[in-house]
Amino acid sequence: MTTAPEVVMIGLGYIGLPTAALIASNDVHVHGVDINQQVVDTINQGKIHIVEPSLDEAVAGAVANGFLKASTKAVKANNYLIVVPTPFKAKNEPDISFVEAATRGILPLLKENDLYIIESTSPVGTTEKMATLIYEERPDLKGKLHIAYCPERVLPGNVMHELVHNDRVIGGIDDTSTQRALDFYSKYVKGELHATNARTAEMCKLVENSSRDVQIAFANELSLICDKADINVWELIELANKHPRVNILQPGCGVGGHCIAVDPYFITADYPMESQIIGKAREINNYKSFWCAEKIKTAKLEFQLKHGRKPSIAIMGLAFKPNIDDLRESPAKYIAQKVLQDANDENYFIVEPNIDDHKVFKLTDYKTAFAKADIIAYLVAHDEFKELPTTSDKVILDFCGVKK
Repeated sequence: MTTAPEVVMIGLGYIGLPTAALIASNDVHVHGVDINQQVVDTINQGKIHIVEPSLDEAVAGAVANGFLKASTKAVKANNYLIVVPTPFKAKNEPDISFVEAATRGILPLLKENDLYIIESTSPVGTTEKMATLIYEERPDLKGKLHIAYCPERVLPGNVMHELVHNDRVIGGIDDTSTQRALDFYSKYVKGELHATNARTAEMCKLVENSSRDVQIAFANELSLICDKADINVWELIELANKHPRVNILQPGCGVGGHCIAVDPYFITADYPMESQIIGKAREINNYKSFWCAEKIKTAKLEFQLKHGRKPSIAIMGLAFKPNIDDLRESPAKYIAQKVLQDANDENYFIVEPNIDDHKVFKLTDYKTAFAKADIIAYLVAHDEFKELPTTSDKVILDFCGVKK
């Protein structure tokens, strides 16, 4: 006889699957739900569809032991976690339709005393909106459910560790919901659990990543200034950081990922007049990617004028940060696309050592690309690139500090 699951996880992506695997590894029956049948089939084979250290072992073990099962449909349980994407409509307005669809999908299954948690990054007030939706459709449950919001705080490449050891902020729509959610996470999280209300928890997630975006924008703006002033920005930042109360981050080719490059828009969309610095930081970080693309195009023209032939160009990196396979909102991917749009019979080598293939770009091994290219454009500071030599016969464009 099949054991009824204790937890239903709606969404089996970069956060949902690791969270499901973590819970299941504690001998708790988890029923994972995803709309993609291929994802479901892969997980039920004990395999994974994303790259994340230790996740493959966790999923394989949980599936083999019978504590993790995936499906395209939800089933009855005591705890429901919503971990689905929150994309954007036009004008960078957040779209909570996936959260709403996931919620509607479990409406017939909900029963008295169940726990419903949203982990998806959401605009302030989303948890309250979903509570209203649930109670309008299921008035028999009004005041009888526990509804809360708890965002993740994990770093790709270290998710399985950070899910356990990072502090979590947990906010319910009432004190009882908050406590019930605290009790749930305390079984799996060793970090400290901080209780608040749902609106504060929602804003906390957005503010954390907006703060980082603003700090990166300062570093990226410095890089633009230093380029014009003929100053080595890496040396400048290293010296400035010798001040005991200064900690400037490192510039890059923009900001990517599904958090820092996205979450600030959840604030600017709802509070446009109040979020001036947050909005400007987004503009600066987006502009940095455009600027990098233009610098590559300029280097291409200068090479052609100097040597009388078209150069070969290596675009080094597509991921949104070093040493991962995640290309979501990647500025490097944008730059590659921008440069290739202006291609005119040049030979391009697109490099991303953390993935095997890409549906748009033909990938080249990083050593081959370096050997054959005249212009080397470092967009992501992958460890492999740091092994490559600095050579005088190539044009090196280092946008991420590989050779600083």
